[in-house]
This record gives sequence, structure tokens and C-alpha cells, in this order.
Amino acid sequence: MSTLDLVELDQLQANYIQALDSKNMEAWLARFSSDPAASYVCTTRENVRKELPLALMLDDCHARIRDRVTFVTKIWAGTFQDYQTRHLTQRLSARRLDDGMIRVNSALAVYYTLDETGISQLLATGEYEDLIKTEQSELRFLSKKVVLDTSVLPRYLVFPL
Repeated sequence: MSTLDLVELDQLQANYIQALDSKNMEAWLARFSSDPAASYVCTTRENVRKELPLALMLDDCHARIRDRVTFVTKIWAGTFQDYQTRHLTQRLSARRLDDGMIRVNSALAVYYTLDETGISQLLATGEYEDLIKTEQSELRFLSKKVVLDTSVLPRYLVFPL
């Protein structure tokens, strides 16, 4: 892959995590392809290893990704203890597939801070397994799979990772 391709991939990922860290769910949604098959899945390494179809978040089509935005911004608003996230990522590999899509794997660490305490703690570590396509001359996630290193997190998840 060219340096320009890698810069575009890194910018897509940066836009994705900036949307989450600023709690802009519409901007998060805009990082995904409009393809009806677009998906967001957050699961654990144990479930993947045991080939269990279980997930903490399972948005297996674009409509469900849109539903997640509605749940976070309208249905759950004001019903949970809010927290600020900070995502740290590192691209590990990227390769163009025969069909023109790009497969990217990235390491992930997410910290959270509660407004009440101001103390930051580790929320999750793991890996992003992404399938990216070009749509209207921009890169978009066709699928984003978060594989967490552990099945027990220190708090509940409201926002995607």
C-alpha cells in the first residue's frame, strides 16, 4: 500500500475515534458505509476463540448501527452515569484485497474518566478488525469488529468502542 493510502486509513480511524471521544454519534455513524450489510460488533477474544456468536454489542446491519445512535442519544440519554473516553490506537497491518476493499487490524486501548471523580481508568484493550471500502471517493467502514482481550470490563458500555 502507498503512503497516501496509509494516511487515508489512519485519517478514517482518527475521525472514528474523535467522533466517539467527543460523543458525536452522528459523526460516528458517518464513518460507516451506507451499504445495508455494514456492521459493528464488539465481542471478546474468548468468544472468538470458542467460535461463540456472542457479543457485547451486535449491530449486524446498517439499520442497527443507526439504531445504536438513537439509543445512545435519545432513549438512554440521562439514564446512565456519563463518562469521557479516550481511545488510543495503533495500526498493525493493512492490505488491499482482490475486490478492492482493505483489511486493517489495529491495537486498541480505551480509557474512561468519570466527571464526578476526574480519575482516569482503563476501560478496555483489544483489537479492531476492520473491512474498509471506498464509497463516493471516501473510505468507510463496511465492518468494524472490536475484539476485547477480556470478557469482564470495569463498567458497563454505553458508547461503542
